[in-house]
Amino acid sequence: MASDFVGRLRAAIRDVPDYPKPGIVFRDITPLLGDAVLFRRACEAMADAFRSYGVTHVIAIESRGFIFGGVIAERLGAGFVPVRKVGRLPYKTERVEYALEYGSDVLEMHIDALGAGSRALVVDDLLATGGTAAATISLARQMGADVIGCSFLIRLGFLSGLQKIGDVRTESLIVFED
Repeated sequence: MASDFVGRLRAAIRDVPDYPKPGIVFRDITPLLGDAVLFRRACEAMADAFRSYGVTHVIAIESRGFIFGGVIAERLGAGFVPVRKVGRLPYKTERVEYALEYGSDVLEMHIDALGAGSRALVVDDLLATGGTAAATISLARQMGADVIGCSFLIRLGFLSGLQKIGDVRTESLIVFED
């Protein structure tokens, strides 16, 4: 990927210091989303990394993952599967509980969203500590899918996200090391 493209993506991401709490720098993607050309190219690049993998389903993580996931699913000719926090899906669900820094959380997916033979790509805007992505991978596998990769707009390289994901191929357009 051309470094000028990555530079343009980085420049379109706004740093918001001390949000949501002191000491955290929030990477705000809304300026990037507002630039039609950059948004389209980012989605294309996220999809292109997995174009030859036979993806049948794109699993997008609530909520910013939905922004990219639908577009990437369309580009790959794949189905779209939303993963949501507990109680937000209207039909029967499968769930996975996962650890947070302080406490735990639950993700859910419809029981008929995936099955044996599904080749799933997990999509989200950001990979930080990897807990949510790892839980999504676990949930997809629990449903019988082969998780062939993860595609993120941003990876925070100074956190342990890649370690939690393990051996699943992971691509990120931008890596922030601090």
